[in-house]
Amino acid sequence: MKRERIDASQMELAEKVVSIKRVTKVVKGGRNFRFTALVVVGDGNGHVGAGLGKATEIPEAIRKGKEDAAKNLISVALDDNGSIVHDFIGKFGGASVLLKKAPDGTGVIAGGPARAVIEMAGIKNIRTKSLGSNNKQNVVLATIDGLTQVKTPEEVSILRGKTIEEILG
Repeated sequence: MKRERIDASQMELAEKVVSIKRVTKVVKGGRNFRFTALVVVGDGNGHVGAGLGKATEIPEAIRKGKEDAAKNLISVALDDNGSIVHDFIGKFGGASVLLKKAPDGTGVIAGGPARAVIEMAGIKNIRTKSLGSNNKQNVVLATIDGLTQVKTPEEVSILRGKTIEEILG
């Protein structure tokens, strides 16, 4: 499925820093320290994105990460309960994230990096399980991949040439 470009300029985006890593480069004169910030942004209404910022100071790395995340926004198909429309497994690198539809009142059952993405997207009821690698960056990107692949019944009915009632049973 092709990602459509979402204009983030008129959206009010909240941000959440998932991780900050200190990277050291040893050079002739000593050590150079740089910081890498993994940031997730979302409007809490079905739009979410993740980005990576690198700089010599932490606040600058976070700012760059937020800008990168705003460029990579995706929209998420939600149902009436504030959950996803169907179950799906998102994959990125060695990480896989199982996203399961949940009834109203379940809440967000998710681990750290996946929880950040789910909350920023505005999903209220979902169960997730992180499988494979627990690398934070890959788990975030696997979660976003899974949310991107989720299709609404309307999209599936158009693809298959059937009515929505035939698909839902």
